[in-house]
Amino acid sequence: MRRHAAALATAVWLVACSSTPATFALIGASVDPTYKCPGGANNAAYDLHATIDARNNTSRPVTVESITAEMTLTATHGSWLEKVGDRYRAEGVKFAPSRVAAGSTSTLKVTIPSACTSGKYGEGVSSSGDYTVTMHIATSAGAYAISARNQHQILAA
Repeated sequence: MRRHAAALATAVWLVACSSTPATFALIGASVDPTYKCPGGANNAAYDLHATIDARNNTSRPVTVESITAEMTLTATHGSWLEKVGDRYRAEGVKFAPSRVAAGSTSTLKVTIPSACTSGKYGEGVSSSGDYTVTMHIATSAGAYAISARNQHQILAA
């Protein structure tokens, strides 16, 4: 009987030690696919919207402390002002909610400040730039980064 109890205790211990630990994870992100820059705009501010899906499998709420975003130019069409590989790091990113409850999932709504420049309509060939957007998230559970599954394209006149 003692042998069976010891074997059972060992089995329970092995299962407990081998189970997946409770974690906080970012499981997906997306951004607005296109922004049409107004004709004649010169470094005109606009908001880029993103969503981040988060899953909190821990027993405590996780607080989102800050988010920054980095836009990397991956392709250009026409006479784009920047070159492929150029990066823009956005500070002052706004987001909500700022807390993901224990044992739940949540979608963070993110607003990234950006800007564009465009020639006047009808004065030349239109152009565009395609950007990969990566968001860096500081939380009470650690630091994370996630890239949007789609790219953001800026269309200029």
